[in-house]
Amino acid sequence: MPTAVSLFSGCGGSDAGVIAAGFDVIMANDILPYARDVYLANFPTTDYRLEDVSEITTFPDAELLVGCYPCQGFSQGGAREANRKINTLYLEFARALSEIQPKAFIAENVSGLRRSTYRHLLEDQLKRFADAGDHGYDVYWQQLNAHEYGVAQERKRLVIVGIRKDIGAPFAFPVATHGPSADQPYFSIREALEGLPEWPAGEFCEDPFHWYYLSRNRRRAWEEISKTVVSHMRHMPLHPCSPPLRRIHTDKWEFETDAPARRFSYREAARLQGFLPRYTTHGEDIVFPETVSGGKKDFEYNMMRHRYKVIGNAVPPPMFEAVANALPDIWG
Repeated sequence: MPTAVSLFSGCGGSDAGVIAAGFDVIMANDILPYARDVYLANFPTTDYRLEDVSEITTFPDAELLVGCYPCQGFSQGGAREANRKINTLYLEFARALSEIQPKAFIAENVSGLRRSTYRHLLEDQLKRFADAGDHGYDVYWQQLNAHEYGVAQERKRLVIVGIRKDIGAPFAFPVATHGPSADQPYFSIREALEGLPEWPAGEFCEDPFHWYYLSRNRRRAWEEISKTVVSHMRHMPLHPCSPPLRRIHTDKWEFETDAPARRFSYREAARLQGFLPRYTTHGEDIVFPETVSGGKKDFEYNMMRHRYKVIGNAVPPPMFEAVANALPDIWG
């Protein structure tokens, strides 16, 4: 079984995908305590290092390096500030790449990096990765749509893949497995949430729907794919049991009836992200620990925020599994 090191691992979306593709993730890393807690509740054998990646001085040898370094300054839903320090965490990924010199790497980021304003930072990433280590890497990148790989939501991500140059193996991104051009239709909300209760008490945000929330249509029907799952619980898309929304005028929508409406729960958000039972080591839905690291139980509202946050920030496992399976057979 080929080994992998994971950086900026969060609660394990990328790692669930590469594990499903046949890799053994021997080390993971992040700075969020609850992300680590969720990860280890579902993938308990991985050495998870809870610390700033810049403080990690040595990395274990591995054949694959995975990194989903955050770049909130480029995100469609963020402040879009290109000069924020968080946007240069790819330098730490490049450092690890130079030290480990794996046979291949997979990196993921927001699709906003393709915009002309930030393109110079994308080009810098590609150059640094291509020059890393003793041999350098043949580097490939492409925007992928998660819903084309069996994920029940709209989610565009930029994926960068590298193969070490001395290996000399080509790479091609996986073709869509779901959608009009594929053998299978899109994986719907109904399919993703099969078996879950319609009103899971205590698992969804019940805050009022404020004006910003109702500035756009956040509802999709059962047979469709969801709007993008986000990390802020108040902005989570609507569950299909909610009444439809109608447009009043620019940036203003309202419910068509007074019937009950609710956001997706954090457990449903996990399903929509692709955390299906087959992606956990125990073969069941993702486990959310009741406490934050150290045994402290935060009050219920904050525990809900922790859960929404780590799921909203995650990478869809089916998309990462598809990319990892597309890597050439260079592990022997």
